[in-house]
Amino acid sequence: MKVTVCELNDGSAAFATDWERLVAHVQSEQSEMVLLPEMPFYPWFAVAPVFKIEVWREAIAAHDAWQERLLELAPAIVLGTRPVNRGGQRLNEGFYWANETGYCIAHHKYYLPEEAGFWEASWYSAGDGTFDPQQCRSARVGFAICTELWAFDQARLYGKAGVQIIVTPRTTPESSLEKWVVGGRAMAITAGAFALSSNHVSSVPSEVHLGGQGWIISPDGEVSGLTSREESFVTVDLDLREAVRGQLTYPGYVF
Repeated sequence: MKVTVCELNDGSAAFATDWERLVAHVQSEQSEMVLLPEMPFYPWFAVAPVFKIEVWREAIAAHDAWQERLLELAPAIVLGTRPVNRGGQRLNEGFYWANETGYCIAHHKYYLPEEAGFWEASWYSAGDGTFDPQQCRSARVGFAICTELWAFDQARLYGKAGVQIIVTPRTTPESSLEKWVVGGRAMAITAGAFALSSNHVSSVPSEVHLGGQGWIISPDGEVSGLTSREESFVTVDLDLREAVRGQLTYPGYVF
């Protein structure tokens, strides 16, 4: 399966340019799966410690509008997250989209940070704590949205459930990029699965300088692809059978 990860600009105008480039890349590479960053269609708003309903509504409206444009990435299946109002709660909702299914709910972010630049618990509620694998065409996929990357017990359970790909849409700063790649490698090894991640990137000075650097990591923890300012999109052709082998060899089989 040919998968694409990316780093997309956090500013609205620059994002529109990045989107056109991403569409061209996906078409050129004939990608079958595209992972977007966490809530990609609006500038990162949880940088503010105080919730503002008008900002939340703007973020939802932006995601509604851009969601209609996922068709431009077809026939690839597209994964990401978006802000929603659902069941009387504000949530960060993981989704996958495909021509044949339309928009499908995959997971609601459960582990929420609450600190400078990332006041997420002030902006939306935690999900119900379910981490159900999703069947995305030929791939069995698990979601670990940003901070959820560090829930290695869940990575182990994904491996036990036969998940082949774990996706981590994220919003993380440049200052901690190395730590996040280490976490992605550890998650891949723990689950015996491929790990994919895409991130926002800041191109102008901001309170939280978001660092980009999406990744594709093999079940044995090897980095197969890493985005950068010079290469915003990376596509790798995965052999999903490697995930099966990863879960049958050490350390996967132990668990």
